[in-house]
Amino acid sequence: MPSETRLSIAGMSCAGCVSAVEKALLEVPGVTNAMVNLGERTATVNGDYDADSLLTAIRSAGYDAAELRDLDDEQALEDTALQEYRRLWWRAISAGVVGMLLFSTGMSGLLPGVEEQQWLWLGISLVTLLVLIFVGGHFFSGALKSLRAGRGNMDTLVAMGTGAAWLYSTIVVIYPELVPGLARHVYFEAAVIIVALVSLGSALELRARGKTSEAIKHLIGLQPATAHVIRTGEEIELPVAEVGLDETIRIRAGERIPVDGTVFEGESHIDESMLTGEPMPVKKSPGGAIYGGTLNTTGSFLMRSTHIGRDTALAHIIEQVRQAQSSKPAIGRLVDKVAAVFVPVVIGIAIISFILWLTLGPEPRINYAVASAITVLVIACPCALGLATPISIMVGVGRAAEHGILIRNGEALQQAGMLTTIVLDKTGTITTGKPTVTNIQPTADLSERQVLQIACDLEAGSGHPLATAIHGAAGEQDLQTMTVENFQEIAGHGVTARQHSRQLRLGNTAYMRTSGINIDELTDRAAELENQGKTVVYLAADRQLLGILAIADPLKPDSAASIKRLHELGLKVVMLTGDNRRTADAIANQLGAVQVIAEVLPGDKAEQVRRLQANGEVVAMVGDGINDAPALAQANVGIAIGTGTDVAIESADITLMAGSLGGVTDAITLSRATMRNIKQNLFGAFIYNVLGIPVAAGVLYPATGMLLSPVIAAAAMSMSSVTVVSNALRLRKVGLD
Repeated sequence: MPSETRLSIAGMSCAGCVSAVEKALLEVPGVTNAMVNLGERTATVNGDYDADSLLTAIRSAGYDAAELRDLDDEQALEDTALQEYRRLWWRAISAGVVGMLLFSTGMSGLLPGVEEQQWLWLGISLVTLLVLIFVGGHFFSGALKSLRAGRGNMDTLVAMGTGAAWLYSTIVVIYPELVPGLARHVYFEAAVIIVALVSLGSALELRARGKTSEAIKHLIGLQPATAHVIRTGEEIELPVAEVGLDETIRIRAGERIPVDGTVFEGESHIDESMLTGEPMPVKKSPGGAIYGGTLNTTGSFLMRSTHIGRDTALAHIIEQVRQAQSSKPAIGRLVDKVAAVFVPVVIGIAIISFILWLTLGPEPRINYAVASAITVLVIACPCALGLATPISIMVGVGRAAEHGILIRNGEALQQAGMLTTIVLDKTGTITTGKPTVTNIQPTADLSERQVLQIACDLEAGSGHPLATAIHGAAGEQDLQTMTVENFQEIAGHGVTARQHSRQLRLGNTAYMRTSGINIDELTDRAAELENQGKTVVYLAADRQLLGILAIADPLKPDSAASIKRLHELGLKVVMLTGDNRRTADAIANQLGAVQVIAEVLPGDKAEQVRRLQANGEVVAMVGDGINDAPALAQANVGIAIGTGTDVAIESADITLMAGSLGGVTDAITLSRATMRNIKQNLFGAFIYNVLGIPVAAGVLYPATGMLLSPVIAAAAMSMSSVTVVSNALRLRKVGLD
């Protein structure tokens, strides 16, 4: 049975680690997909496998792992991160104190030469070794594990750099005669200061990374810990985890809803802004659906639980946000390929630098050779490169979730930033999806009430929005539905059934004409109504026209403003509808510059999207109905209105939990900002390494006499990761409506 497992991974430090963990997981029999998130230090695995085999595979790759089953495990992960943060600060302070003491005494001339006090320097060597073991030991153990797995990571570079500095310095102390007099320089202070600076950088990065997952933490924090359940007539307080299906739960004013359900008794107003982003509370009466995590703002009521645990809407949202944060767009996969060879290339450059300085450099050559090799190893930062993409994805997806925009994966986020055309379904997307009958025009032989009665009878078996409007109008006049036989719905045209030996038909102009019914008597009136943006349907019995009904579906309050914003973003907007051209044009006139594709059958919507794509357009389809699902899947980016059907939402790449088109502009704005942020991060990481590594190797020395210090290199390396994460956090300030 296919399953999904979420794991916490300890020991990852760069993109090379991500690749190693993903490779190990994908080699486990039954695993179909593995997404590793460097920012969160987690992995999400899908397939049919043994969960223990996942842990074994990760440990064999040189990392530690644990399964995240529930909120308690997630809290344990948070606690572990806090402990790690404190440990990193302790390491930074401890190594920093020792390093600065050695540096200051050496610079002030208080320390004698190596030959003068060999035993003192041996003691310093021992103290430095203890610092490297107890404070920086994780670098060496991580490097050893990666070496056993046949790869390299950031730990490898730091361990090689500090280890080489200590080893060379110790050789100078023990065997000074092996090194020319001018070259008898030691790097003990550099080794421990490097450990201090890298630990400090990791601590700052961990703190900054914690802010990138605030959206998830906020969502998790929305679920209350307990619920007031009524069992056998008695109200008891239970942990939410113990609430079952079909339980009766009391909700008081100011309390959050513990699980999904329906109002059973009473009524209230519920703040659903955490789901939809809409600030106004929604009135809920008996039978109304309510969702876990939403806030009861007014009266007390009873509810019945319908979904619990991982089946609640909030749980699904949290899971979808996590999956999206862990996913990789195409640009991220390209970075992974670069990161896979990064460490071996850096080691190669360090070796070449050492050899060139040793053979071509000025005296003392060995000093220059050792210093340049150490500096190259220390300044290189695969961590910044590895964080550049996922950290921006985490913040961008989280920011979107806070505004009721659920992005399925990183690929959708990238594609949304490249869109050129937005295709909008009309009913339920541009309009409210709640049409009403505005006009009834019978022929001479019937009254308006009789036309409405027959139309209501005929539409009794249909769930189409137009049918709903007719039912609503009939209900207002207290009409009782009469039975019909052989009901048939002709998609995109209308409906037909038999009643009292008559064949009734209700539908559009095309349906009437193909059925051989003369509608000329009312075409002028129909045209007049259609020019007002109303949808007109004809009613006929056998071959006789009985009348027409005009139905209007009002625009959503923000549709025109949202479409204006889409134009301001440089996008072409297309309205796709099954309505006739005249009605569609009338609606388009209310919206502004919108291209209209009218009279499109439901099954042809995907073909219209394909045609736009064939003309070079990058297309987003926005819809809410079952008949939109093929078009949503065909589009480069499918955007589902969250108030629509589950089928549409499942077919979409982005889901707008609110029914507002404003979410489309927000999603595109955020996508563009996120991709811009990723490119900034990647540019910074690449330029840092492209410039930093050659400078560390000494390319500027012949012209300027400048050679970078290993200590400065360590500070630069540590700050590069912090800079990447800090830049990603700027996405939290992107202006959205």
